[in-house]
Amino acid sequence: MKRIIFSLVIVSVSSGYLFSQSGNPQWTADVPNPVLTAVPALSITPDARGGGMGDVGVATKPDENSQYWNPAKYAFMESEAGFSLSYTPWLRKLVNDINLGYVAGYWRFSERNTISTSLRYFSLGDLQLTDPQGNHVNTIKPYEMAFDVAWSLLLSEKLSGAVALRYIRSDLNQGQNTGTGNDMYPGNAFAADLAFFYNTPVVFSSGDGRFGAGINISNIGSKISYQETVSYFIPTNLRLGASLDYPMDDYNRISISADVNKLLVPSVPRQYGSTDPTYASRLDDYKTTSSIAGIFKSFSDAPGGFSEELKEIMWSAGAEYAYNNQFFVRAGYFNENKLKGNRKFFSAGLGFKLNVFALDAGYVISVAQQNPLDQTLRISLSFDLNGIKNLAN
Repeated sequence: MKRIIFSLVIVSVSSGYLFSQSGNPQWTADVPNPVLTAVPALSITPDARGGGMGDVGVATKPDENSQYWNPAKYAFMESEAGFSLSYTPWLRKLVNDINLGYVAGYWRFSERNTISTSLRYFSLGDLQLTDPQGNHVNTIKPYEMAFDVAWSLLLSEKLSGAVALRYIRSDLNQGQNTGTGNDMYPGNAFAADLAFFYNTPVVFSSGDGRFGAGINISNIGSKISYQETVSYFIPTNLRLGASLDYPMDDYNRISISADVNKLLVPSVPRQYGSTDPTYASRLDDYKTTSSIAGIFKSFSDAPGGFSEELKEIMWSAGAEYAYNNQFFVRAGYFNENKLKGNRKFFSAGLGFKLNVFALDAGYVISVAQQNPLDQTLRISLSFDLNGIKNLAN
């Protein structure tokens, strides 16, 4: 039962659908082969602004939720401090009690230095455990969480860099062990992010705009274990992106952004027929590969060669219209190859901002059949502490 729960969490949440390798013992190029990781909650977009623009954010205008996308963006925040609260009811087409909570904040304590932090908590709801006869034994509430702290430094007038340190905990059965030797225990891991952000003003005939470019290599760290002899890769990810803000006039602005992503995790070996003589050794090599070695291996280990490596690249594009920097309308599109997860969806969002706070909402509309991400809603509430301070005075 516990192994079934674990497999369901890893495959269905990170890939978007289930597949069975045993049903296709003879591998072919058109068989789904997503890159699998543990702790899939680390890859879920937590905030409504980025979620409303097709999951883009590594190079967009900095905001309170930059910790997830690119912590180096905090160095260019106009306000000295702020924080945000976000809530996402997850996989609502399948269940009604899975959700993600997210808190992020920052403080620029000098002209060039900013510290930031975030906490995410992913609840997998209530799971009923039964004995072989089908009798109820217990109810567990599995969860995944991550806490991180980042330091961003303004390297020049246009360039910043950041380093984040993260603690990860994943408890999929709340310690409900039976002493059988196959029990699962809470998994713990440590990881780091390395990010850079380039931000420069651009002068148009209609006014001053902005161009941004960013890179974030996230979740570089240890593997995670739920059993004494088995460890799993966490979702180490490479994200690259660019963004352009264009002022149409004094009150109306539009920004266009695009990101590309690739998981820096090796592919699970595939079995070429039931009598494949090398499968056992390849599987053993995969299991013993370290997380750092896996980063380099991830660029050249796809069974289908270079063409399959290209299929592992996800891309997204989004746009944001702003009126007087107070009212926002957003839209975007996210694309993942059908053999690597098949997450394809449009998104839309709205935002409202005052000097003190901002309220954002984002909504996902799937274009892939039977995609559990369909109808995902995100809500974010952000606060500008400088605005609150000025209001109090």
